[in-house]
Amino acid sequence: MPSPVSADRPAAQPPGRGSVEALITQARRLKGDVDAVRRDTRSDGTDPEERWQRALYDLAAHQLDDLDAHLAQLRDGPSPAPAEPGGPSAGSAGERTAPADTPSGSLLSRVGSAEWNLLTDEATWSGELYQILGLDPARPALTLDELPSLVLEEDRPKLTAMVTDCLVDAKPIDGEFRVVRPDASVRTVHMMGEPVLGADGGTTSMWAVLRDVSELRRSQRTVCETRDSLHRHRRQEQTEHRIAAELQEAVLPPWRGSLRLPHQGPAALDLAAHRLPAAAPTLIGGDWYDALELSDGQTLLTVGDLTGQGVAVASGMAMLLGAVRGMALSGAEPGHLLTLLNQLLDTTVQPALGSAVCCRYQPEDRTLVWAQAGHPAPLLYRDGTGRPLSAPDGVLLGASSGSVYGQSVVPLHPGDLLLLYTDGLMPGHDRTAAEDRLLGLAPRFGTARTAQDCVRTIVEEFGGAGREDDACVLVAKVTA
Repeated sequence: MPSPVSADRPAAQPPGRGSVEALITQARRLKGDVDAVRRDTRSDGTDPEERWQRALYDLAAHQLDDLDAHLAQLRDGPSPAPAEPGGPSAGSAGERTAPADTPSGSLLSRVGSAEWNLLTDEATWSGELYQILGLDPARPALTLDELPSLVLEEDRPKLTAMVTDCLVDAKPIDGEFRVVRPDASVRTVHMMGEPVLGADGGTTSMWAVLRDVSELRRSQRTVCETRDSLHRHRRQEQTEHRIAAELQEAVLPPWRGSLRLPHQGPAALDLAAHRLPAAAPTLIGGDWYDALELSDGQTLLTVGDLTGQGVAVASGMAMLLGAVRGMALSGAEPGHLLTLLNQLLDTTVQPALGSAVCCRYQPEDRTLVWAQAGHPAPLLYRDGTGRPLSAPDGVLLGASSGSVYGQSVVPLHPGDLLLLYTDGLMPGHDRTAAEDRLLGLAPRFGTARTAQDCVRTIVEEFGGAGREDDACVLVAKVTA
């Protein structure tokens, strides 16, 4: 599955720290102002309007606390993903997440008040509370004993415990529960209140402010769900990158130092290769290079590129490279080998496109037989100058069923240098620019002693090019 972060769709950048810091400063200043006004609001708990105002100040302070925490998250970025999927979630109970509470209607339509007189068993509700609970304001307000009938069964013990603590131990109420309205919709209500004490110190009534926080909690769940989804996506990307990198490392021949052919007698070719990774370390492409000694004493040289990035592409590259080796060992000539490789791609479950160059070097007469499939032609350097080889016919692998690939024969001389490369060397896969720069290295190649020296020169030239994709180079120098 393609990453949504791709070369043509860059990842969204976080807002500037300075602007977010300014918002945090404003939120904290406002929180201080709210606290100051709340402290100046003197109330003995007998005036309903003052109690309602004080409760709203408390609610505002809670929301500003959440806003402060949310802005800090915005400044600092998502919290680290848990090490294991089964580990404790960053959205577990106790974490404060920022609100995005923007339901329709005024604040008053979402905040109601109530008082329950314990001496007369009477209840008094504001009109807004009837709206929140979806009840007919013409009906009597529910008593404390009747209130749990509106609450979801699993939340009733929570409400009972809050009311009991308030009436028995004079503890303030500050908690949430879910109610079922007559239309069967479920709403989340945040309740804050206190007991009202009589002259003898006994509890005479209980008052409360109730707020519909359904949209707030829904937005908080959305934040948690999207954050968890982001963490899962990052873990998946990290796993895929690790698998793709390990697969690529296991399949490609080692490139540190010159490539060694295991059974070759007097070296006919001095070989060296290198993979230049993409600028973004998370992108693992389908580029390959290979040098293989065949049973008849000839040498197979090949480079190629399967389009795309990720573990599926790395797996497809491993399959193609294995097929190339097997076909070459069976004696297939380069043109016929690419024809068979195209048929193989045509039969795979997932369509894929690739390009490749395949060469067989015959040391007895220093002849190179080669074919290409939509790939940059090898560059031949001789006597201090370079040129691309004239390419035989060949379309991209997987582009057309039944395609036939031609091949060319090129005589080589002692001291000749052959360069095979994939087209990710330049940003935008600019083949013309890459070829011109590579041909411009001819004087430096002419003074190089080994193929590995030439590879080092290429890495110096292209190592910091900001590539969008992997690139591979293989240098073969005719020594005898």
